[in-house]
Amino acid sequence: MSSEQSFDPELVEQTKQQIRVLVSEITQLSKSDITPEEYYTQFLQRVVTAVAAIGGAVWRVGDTGGLTLQCQVNLRETGLAGDNDKEKLMEHSRLLYKGMRHPEGLIVTPYSSSQEEEGTVGNPTGCLILLAPLATEVETVGLVEIFQRPDVPAATQNGYVHFIMQMCELAVEFIRTHQLKHFADRQLLWNRVEEYTRTIHETLDPRATAFTIANEGRRLIGCDRVSVAIRYGSKCRVVAVSGQDVFDKRSNVIRLLNRLATAVVSVEEPLWYTGDTSNLAPQVEKIIDEYVDESHSKAVIVIPIIEPMREEDKEDFKKRQDKKRKPIGAIIVEQIENSAIQTTLRQRVDVVVKHACVALSNSLEHNSLFLMPVWRAIGRWSWVVKARTLPKTILVGIVLITLLALLFVFPYKFEVEAEGKLTPVSKCQVFANVDGDVHEVLVRHGDLVKGPRYPSWIKYEKGLPVPYAMVEGKLTHFDLEKYLEQPGTPLVRLRNVDLDTALVKLRGDIDRTRQELNAVSRLLSREKTLTVEDRLRQQGRQSELQGQLAAFEAELALVLKKQSYLVVTSPCGGQIITFDVREKLMNRPVQRGQALMEVANTDGDWEVELYVPEKRIGLIREATLQFQEEHPEGLPVTYILASHPDQKLKGTIKEIHKTAEVRGERGNTVLIKVKIDKESLIADAKKGEEIKLNIGAGVTGKIYCGKRPIGYVWFHDLIAFVQQKILFRWF
Repeated sequence: MSSEQSFDPELVEQTKQQIRVLVSEITQLSKSDITPEEYYTQFLQRVVTAVAAIGGAVWRVGDTGGLTLQCQVNLRETGLAGDNDKEKLMEHSRLLYKGMRHPEGLIVTPYSSSQEEEGTVGNPTGCLILLAPLATEVETVGLVEIFQRPDVPAATQNGYVHFIMQMCELAVEFIRTHQLKHFADRQLLWNRVEEYTRTIHETLDPRATAFTIANEGRRLIGCDRVSVAIRYGSKCRVVAVSGQDVFDKRSNVIRLLNRLATAVVSVEEPLWYTGDTSNLAPQVEKIIDEYVDESHSKAVIVIPIIEPMREEDKEDFKKRQDKKRKPIGAIIVEQIENSAIQTTLRQRVDVVVKHACVALSNSLEHNSLFLMPVWRAIGRWSWVVKARTLPKTILVGIVLITLLALLFVFPYKFEVEAEGKLTPVSKCQVFANVDGDVHEVLVRHGDLVKGPRYPSWIKYEKGLPVPYAMVEGKLTHFDLEKYLEQPGTPLVRLRNVDLDTALVKLRGDIDRTRQELNAVSRLLSREKTLTVEDRLRQQGRQSELQGQLAAFEAELALVLKKQSYLVVTSPCGGQIITFDVREKLMNRPVQRGQALMEVANTDGDWEVELYVPEKRIGLIREATLQFQEEHPEGLPVTYILASHPDQKLKGTIKEIHKTAEVRGERGNTVLIKVKIDKESLIADAKKGEEIKLNIGAGVTGKIYCGKRPIGYVWFHDLIAFVQQKILFRWF
């Protein structure tokens, strides 16, 4: 009674309060989401503190059934950590296994031992050992061992064991929760593995298989990016990148990735790069540095895909001398933010590569079979020859054969279509004869102008005088200006300051020369005052001045003629068809030969200019020769105006140019001029209105080229393409 009364009540209450706090911390710790290693360490520290023990240890049951030390507190002070006596350690080990078989806990006194079936079981330490198993409903997963002071009363020992067993129940709750989470993670992983293995074998197309490997493999591995490269010859080419349906094959990242995959596959050794390149092959080291600098990846894994071994290939493989299976590609795994490669990541990469080898090898082998697309198509359409559908198939075949026969036999009108424009036959462009600035524009759009008037014997062509004449059976050029009776209507007045300056200068030179010449003439008139030498000198000077005067006057005539060119006249009669001619030309500098405006005789004949693509002009030339007798005036042409698409008009080919020219968006075309009948340009017989002709109006024409099989009429462009791009290049 005296010993019990010696305890301080306040100290006892404080101790109980500390134990309650520790128990609360263990309870909260058992509900937290931490790793088992962290949990057992903090759990053991609090249990040892709560029972004021010397130390303790937590033992876990391993995969083989043996006990392994999970964590410990002050184990060295018990003497077990530094004891080299194997017999004592064996006794202690047997004691631990015995404690696992006692679900109610076990108390072992210091230096005690007993004989069991498996051998001597005992406590080789000077501490009181308290053992409490960590047992779930299914199995015992571990053991808690507490080393207590040996002078603890028996009643207190039972209280310690009871407390430790309660704490073990909390630890078992943590173990159950952790196992459930572990099982859930494993189930999720197995589901992903099953989904991955199922999807990569769904198709036998190599690119689709590679795309599935990249995307599903990234989900299974849990990395940032997965790429798949297939080996073609001696080089690898990236065909799939996770998360990208389409990627730029010419980008720097893809080109470097191709080189990296090629280098690793040629070495035939996996690459696990985390920043250290000291152990890599030189060719791989250089490329991986360039790739990391471009892609900014922290970890890069490149695993060659090796062709799997099949049963039917084992005999051939044994006979081969190199004993190596050829790589068919590579899988590239990248982590952009984290450079650490964990064990789980390595395991998942191995799983992805293992299944990818089989799937990709099967797809490549399947597509390498001769005419595989043809056999695949035949397999899909095999139902058409079954008994139930055979009569329908025969009927459809007869119909198709009949249609094909009609395509190659039945004649139909063959026409070549081309686009063009409507234009007057008689038209001309007005050009500047000299350089200058436009001083005045004398006409407007739509004004009627007259051309130059010549004698009646001078011939005209398209409204312009022809500077050639037949003299003694020969075509001779002559100067039209000599026969000009009246110039054309003035259109534009130009101003040239240089010509004005030259004119003033020449006139001054002429006046000065004339004055000098008059002075010399007066001196020569004085015969008595001049010596013979002076007379000869003045006569030479007179001849020189006369020559200079003649040159100046000739030059003045040329300048005056150039000045006459400053007034631009109409070279032909007709109507000004250039729109906003004043706004376009006024006060603008022009150069000699520059087109200023266009004049056309809208009251005369009209024609259609068709721009036929060069690839179709051969058909028209062939038809021209073939139907020359049937159509001596030219091949018939049917055309419509863009302003009157419902009215079909007719004409005949008048001229086919010999050369092809590039004309804007139409490309390389040949000009064909079509003669039309102006009187036939009636819009609608009911209305009786004449079509208003607009210069440059859009025209769509069809040139008649005889009759050809209807199949050729419909598909002549396709036939020409096959002949040019396929038959010519292959044969």
